[in-house]
Amino acid sequence: MFRHRGKNRTYFHNLKLASALSFVAGIVNIVGVLSVRVLTTNITGHFAFFSEEILLDHYSEAFTYFIFIICFLGGAFCSSFMVEFSSGHKMFRPHLIPLVTEILILSFVGIADDKILKISISPYTIAGLLLFAMGVQNSLVTRVSQSVVRTTHLTGLFTDLGIELSKLFFKERENEKRQLKKNIALKLVIITCFFSGCILGGFSYSMIRLKVLIATAGILFFVIRYDKLLYRYYALKRKLR
Repeated sequence: MFRHRGKNRTYFHNLKLASALSFVAGIVNIVGVLSVRVLTTNITGHFAFFSEEILLDHYSEAFTYFIFIICFLGGAFCSSFMVEFSSGHKMFRPHLIPLVTEILILSFVGIADDKILKISISPYTIAGLLLFAMGVQNSLVTRVSQSVVRTTHLTGLFTDLGIELSKLFFKERENEKRQLKKNIALKLVIITCFFSGCILGGFSYSMIRLKVLIATAGILFFVIRYDKLLYRYYALKRKLR
């Protein structure tokens, strides 16, 4: 789901990518809200809060929201930079470093309130790290899917879904209508998985608190292994033909 680009990329590659990573984003979203009362998968609301604090002359609070915005931007920048660097030097699979970075961040935040290890970080640091991680993920998914898939926020997704649903009421050529239905199905999968991640993440947070993010990092690790094993399987299958 990460290796194929351009014409080699299929609808099912995007479907698997969307379902796995939108589920992860849903968990991170609800954990950020419940733990530090901060939206950690998008920055739309942070721009509104930033403007409000400026108008109220609360410059320190405004600076905090500005940092949140920069964290997401920084994650997106670093993710794209790592993909470009890996592609140019052919040192690693281009998608691997961003995913490992996200796994490490989620794992670190997951043990942030561990009393045994005596680790403690501020709520603002937790929010900043999660925003950075989601910036990494959103940038990677956007590049891999060629802007077909978005996994960390739903605003644009619902806009596109509304547009595509409206087109169903008009006559289209059969192949165009088939593609339209597939696009709608993909967006519904992303919405469903994101929502499922929020629900499951909320229940899990009530029981194990931030440690739910360690399990989320485990999902990403499984995705990496699954993608690698599947690639090897098809490579071996081609050799045996």
